[in-house]
Amino acid sequence: MFVDSHCHLDFPELASELPQVLDAMRDNAVTHALCISVELPAWPKVVAIAHAHENLYATVGLHPDYTESEEPTVEDLVAKAATPKVMAIGETGLDYYRLEGDLTWQRDRFRRHIRAARETGKPLVIHTRSAAADTLAIMREERADEVGGVMHCFTETWDVAQGALDLGFHISFSGIVTFKNAVELKDVARRVPLERMLIETDSPYLAPVPYRGKRNQPAFVRYVGEEIARLRGVSAQAIGEATSASFFRLFNIPNHA
Repeated sequence: MFVDSHCHLDFPELASELPQVLDAMRDNAVTHALCISVELPAWPKVVAIAHAHENLYATVGLHPDYTESEEPTVEDLVAKAATPKVMAIGETGLDYYRLEGDLTWQRDRFRRHIRAARETGKPLVIHTRSAAADTLAIMREERADEVGGVMHCFTETWDVAQGALDLGFHISFSGIVTFKNAVELKDVARRVPLERMLIETDSPYLAPVPYRGKRNQPAFVRYVGEEIARLRGVSAQAIGEATSASFFRLFNIPNHA
């Protein structure tokens, strides 16, 4: 019934217990998951996990916050995106939260990812933190609307959500939407059209209530869906079905659920 549209199953916290993680997914009606690439040296492991399991998929990209990792060219990304079960380009975007000084390199990296996505025709998985205006500006300048994608782990305002929606992007909510103090984000979750909504864990981080502060895992995406259902006054099944349909449609995945 649910799909985790963004998780990091190659990270040690989850990779060391992958059979149990996959069993927990099944037990919580989480049918599929997208394993997100954050740097090229680790990418083969991400793809290997996807290839080993029918219901798992992968992306290729370099996280904006990684300052000392191998810098991919457009050609690198395009070549790796041709690998079976690689469904998107990213995680990419802008993150000014921890970084200072001239961040031109980060914006250039983001532009290369968008260009690779346009060349491959595959959607983007975009991360933005403390950089919403620049993120949307570069998306417009580089014509990211030609391929679309998702604003993952969304924590911005409705105005930012509307800007992304206007570019044809989806909005994905993580466990943060279950936090009591996430008042503004809860309002955004009420307003995003269901056909443009995804849900995710970003595991092993950001576990939702009632597991906040503990290690997250894809099985917990159900709590994100249940909170959005509560906010919108609909059933959890309705949210699960809508967000799963959005996932399969966006990433061009045959629906095996």
